[in-house]
Amino acid sequence: QVLVVGCGNSELSEQMYDMGMCEDIVNIDISDAVIRQMQERSGSKRPKMSYLLMDMLQMDFPDAHFQVVLDKGTLDAILTDEKEATLAKVDRMFAEISRVLQVGGRYFCVSLAQAYVLKKAVEYFSQEGWVVRVHQVAGSGDKQQFVLPVFVYVMTKFRKIPGAAPQILEIFPEEQDKPTRVESAEQLVAAVKDRQHYALLCSQLSKTPCGEQVSLDLCDKESGRPRYTLHVVDSPLVKPSRDNHFAIFIIPQGRETEWLFGTEEGRRQLAASAGFGRLVTVALHREQHYESMAGIQAELSGKVMELAPPGLPARQQVPFLSVGGDIGVRTVRHRDTSPLSGEYVVEDVKGDGTCYFRRLIFLRNRNVVQSEARLLAPVPLSGQKKRRKDKKKPSPTEPPAAIDKSYLCCEHHKAMVAGLCLLGGPDPLPGALLAVLVVGLGGGSLPLFVHDYFSEARVAVVEIDPSMLEVATRWFGFSQGDRMQVHISDGLDYVAKLAAEAPAQYDAIMFDVDSKDLTVGMSCPPPAFVEKAFLQKVKTILKPEGVFVLNLVCRDARLKDSVLATLREVFPLLYARRIEGEVNEILFCQPSPKGRQDPTELGARARVLEGALRQPGRPWDSSYVLADMLQAVKIL
Repeated sequence: QVLVVGCGNSELSEQMYDMGMCEDIVNIDISDAVIRQMQERSGSKRPKMSYLLMDMLQMDFPDAHFQVVLDKGTLDAILTDEKEATLAKVDRMFAEISRVLQVGGRYFCVSLAQAYVLKKAVEYFSQEGWVVRVHQVAGSGDKQQFVLPVFVYVMTKFRKIPGAAPQILEIFPEEQDKPTRVESAEQLVAAVKDRQHYALLCSQLSKTPCGEQVSLDLCDKESGRPRYTLHVVDSPLVKPSRDNHFAIFIIPQGRETEWLFGTEEGRRQLAASAGFGRLVTVALHREQHYESMAGIQAELSGKVMELAPPGLPARQQVPFLSVGGDIGVRTVRHRDTSPLSGEYVVEDVKGDGTCYFRRLIFLRNRNVVQSEARLLAPVPLSGQKKRRKDKKKPSPTEPPAAIDKSYLCCEHHKAMVAGLCLLGGPDPLPGALLAVLVVGLGGGSLPLFVHDYFSEARVAVVEIDPSMLEVATRWFGFSQGDRMQVHISDGLDYVAKLAAEAPAQYDAIMFDVDSKDLTVGMSCPPPAFVEKAFLQKVKTILKPEGVFVLNLVCRDARLKDSVLATLREVFPLLYARRIEGEVNEILFCQPSPKGRQDPTELGARARVLEGALRQPGRPWDSSYVLADMLQAVKIL
């Protein structure tokens, strides 16, 4: 027996009857005109179905009379706001439905699932001990009929157990073959809201080109964690033809942080060069396993078509593009959590060509490479015999383990090292007696490079997080010695103490320290490191002819102007080096105007440094640092 509450003049009951799904259907409504209309319409054609004038808030049926209560939009029509009187009416509606429904019976509610409507229904019935499941029955694939997805709440009645019985809450998306259990009503509401936003997005994208790039995460069915990150990029300058409307670009694992794939401008250039009106880039997540490119295509093909542009011809083949035809290589070497830096991973990834790189990633900002080092290819020992044919060969996807300390991966590190040519003095820099302070260790690439290629340099490193010293030592080839010492301390405290005890002792001070506060528009350095009082202390411990090198990453234009103004108040000479394709800007600050150097002299010093670094025994191509040195000449 089925009860339809608030039946109106819907054809649903008639269709269920005519299809033979069920015949014993009782329809009720408070409108006398509607009931008479429906009685006349069904008449003798459906003798077992009845229409009754009745208020569902006070029904005449006995207890436990029905196996099913069906509600098509009635709850949405009643629960139009969260006023006390409205909520009280809904409580009476739910109580009556519960009364007339048998144990084991089900209340089906068809709804657009506004957040407060869904939350009210879920909380009421779950507290009564019922099993609550929300089905998505019509969504973004039904663009011609629905802009918003349609949901059905399925509430299964159980006897209420005294005490705190566990809630059973599930969501059953249209594309899955089984429901997903959630922990709370809030999680269920959030899951539904995600699908509503996605449906609106698909509807918008199907009608007009997107002016701004749109991004979304597709999550793993089992864990709920992001599996793919998609960016939708439209190229209005591409002239559409039958074959260039739409394409999907799979970014190889580990390369999602590269400028071409990881920035808005890079993706715009990628879409334009690919020659498609709409390009969807797909980034793969490190927590997930991917079998092959074909497997990814099969998994994504249905979902990405929901993001297709307007005007895509019917049954159009949509190409999947990539770099090199494979999904890349990513091997997570180490994963841990630091009290200061949060969760982080050390991973090896395959770059362009045959090079492998080791990266440190803070997962609170997973698209930013914190530190990076190139890995050396294994070199066979002299006189080593060839492998026997029956010996197992190393896997071509297995990255080498040794760190190439002679190579600076990060563009801003190259610029920071190049800034050392601003130092005055008669000695060639690689042999000069330099005292260098580096604040911020990370993987240790910057202090290691200065230590190894400036043979008389004494390097002090300040790092607030002891976990980073362990990471740098174990995974990035970092080590301490007579000329390299690490001090575990807050950089602010360390500099303040030096300013009070030992002024004017460093030739170069380098700040490469990230901010833990992601709410500020400046991710490097923390704001306290560029306050005037602290910069005065930095100037105090710097020699008069020395150079202070700062890695500035600031997206807030006003904040950046303020930082530069403060730096100019403290340091009379300020040179800026922008890193192409990145937000980073390297600032070279000198405490005395006497330090201003003639460009010809600076260029000569740059070439002396470049030549010295090419000496025998230094297996390093320094051309990239030379380029930065010459850029410094142009700045001057």
